[in-house]
Amino acid sequence: MRAELRGKRDALLSRIGIRPVVMGILNVTPDSFSDGGLFQARDAAIARAQRMVAEGCDIVDIGGESTRPGADPVSDADELARIEPVVTGLADSIDVPLSVDTYKASIASRVVELGAILINDVWGLQKDPAMADAVAEAQAAVVIMHNRLAKDDAIDIVADIRRFFDRSLALAAKAGIPDERIILDPGVGFGKTARQNRDAVARIAELGDYARPILIGVSRKTFLGSLGGRVEGTLGGTLAANLAAAAGGAAIFRVHDVAEHVAALKVFHMIRHGDR
Repeated sequence: MRAELRGKRDALLSRIGIRPVVMGILNVTPDSFSDGGLFQARDAAIARAQRMVAEGCDIVDIGGESTRPGADPVSDADELARIEPVVTGLADSIDVPLSVDTYKASIASRVVELGAILINDVWGLQKDPAMADAVAEAQAAVVIMHNRLAKDDAIDIVADIRRFFDRSLALAAKAGIPDERIILDPGVGFGKTARQNRDAVARIAELGDYARPILIGVSRKTFLGSLGGRVEGTLGGTLAANLAAAAGGAAIFRVHDVAEHVAALKVFHMIRHGDR
């Protein structure tokens, strides 16, 4: 990783825990569940990222393959073709760091060369056996997200999340990824029932003993509709869930609606912690 990227990486990591960190979502896909097709064109994607930066996001997370249930898999070549021009265009045109949402080692290695500082892996280093080594070699930070191949309403989802994290953290340690570069994500909306998604948010505090930052991604997700009427896809439902997550100890918030979350989380933080 280039020296200037290491500086961006370390500056971002140093802010986590001091105040809420907002990650803006930029999907350059035709089929993502909320904004698929809106930002496929390079210029549209760059304009969207610049707007999120102006609204106060701390990092932009770029995705080139939809991870919604039932989405078609994308080849490495096609994923990189979607991502590369956007990462390249943003690396030198915005001040905030870039993250890439991928579970593929080859993509991870390439996007760090292009200017990303964080890999957001929805399979927590467990899908691609080369991913942990790729992240370590690239000196990137990493989000380890919990995921499941299928839903199972009978399990205690937090216990399952802990077992998954333990396996992922063992892979990270073996590869030599430093602890301070690891972020955990309970994976709301991935392989979970509506009740388990609720529990994953409500019980975030039970993950505190990992002593690593928790990222939460609830933005516009369907499970919100099971909690209080037709709020899936709405700003109000997403804000409420993110504030509940913040109360439980979440530190990073992956969202579509940046300005509103920056404002809401600032108020939350000031009420809970004052000026510090």
